[in-house]
Amino acid sequence: MDKTRPDTASTVADIPDGATILVGGFGGAGMPHQLIDALIERAPKDLTIVSNNAGNGTTGLAALLQAGLVRKVVCSFPRQVDSFVFDKLYRDGKLELELVPQGNLVERIRAAGAGIGAFFTPTGYGTPLAEGKETRIIDGRGYVLEYPIKADFALIKAFKGDRWGNLIYRKTARNFGPVMSTAAKVTVAQVEEIVPLGSLDPESIVTPGVFVDRVVAVGTGASA
Repeated sequence: MDKTRPDTASTVADIPDGATILVGGFGGAGMPHQLIDALIERAPKDLTIVSNNAGNGTTGLAALLQAGLVRKVVCSFPRQVDSFVFDKLYRDGKLELELVPQGNLVERIRAAGAGIGAFFTPTGYGTPLAEGKETRIIDGRGYVLEYPIKADFALIKAFKGDRWGNLIYRKTARNFGPVMSTAAKVTVAQVEEIVPLGSLDPESIVTPGVFVDRVVAVGTGASA
């Protein structure tokens, strides 16, 4: 069993128009820049991107948005000082936004991977984020019903992997990658190095290969 791919282009070659894609990363940490660049080259249209933020500067997610390939962004932190690509597209009505509190975002993704049909959370209750959603009072506290976020593909970044798809991460670059890998039909991981089987300490493996479909080595040039 060998899940390695020779290049990033081959890992995203079958991503179709209209796909929903989970993209790992917290700001720049753990952002799979090389996979995003390959996706821009592939150029599928009308994508729904689920990530912590909506990109900054002109690279990574911002470059994907600027390429005009994204129809909708689902995230918890769409704007920061240099999120000018998102700002312009959103203000011009060219991009749809679903704002999700960060805890709810990760739990909705985790629920998809765990097979949970829906869950109640107090986060967002009594705010505009709860409009149109089922609510309930439980033990005197208000809750909102949230549904899982499932995806066609997940693009994540790890530190090292083997040909079976087992992954370890580097410090804070771990963030959303492990949970996103469980919630997509196809998970693609870029790693700095593909190591021989048995090189990874089983106790250190965070994402087991059962959740990973494709692994590609991009070298050590990528940021944390």
